[in-house]
Amino acid sequence: MNSLYMLVTFVPLILIMYFLMIRPQRKKQKEEEMMRKNLQVGDEVLTIGGIYGRVVSLKEDSMVIESKSDHCKLTIARWALQQNLTVHDDTPNKK
Repeated sequence: MNSLYMLVTFVPLILIMYFLMIRPQRKKQKEEEMMRKNLQVGDEVLTIGGIYGRVVSLKEDSMVIESKSDHCKLTIARWALQQNLTVHDDTPNKK
């Protein structure tokens, strides 16, 4: 009886923890992965180090960005990209 009471107590707690913590984190990771996957040459980006720049070239695991201030080129890993500041109009034209 005591183990049944513990089971009835912990199962809802685990479910609540999943829906409040784990699921939103996975959703955020998928969104970041899609943002990095859909990156295009010419996009304005922000790195996790706080560097603003424009994408010059893309490779599978890295990219070259040109900084805004002095136009120097930096090679960074794709995982180091924090935000794509360019807004793309991916919606099809509706008539």
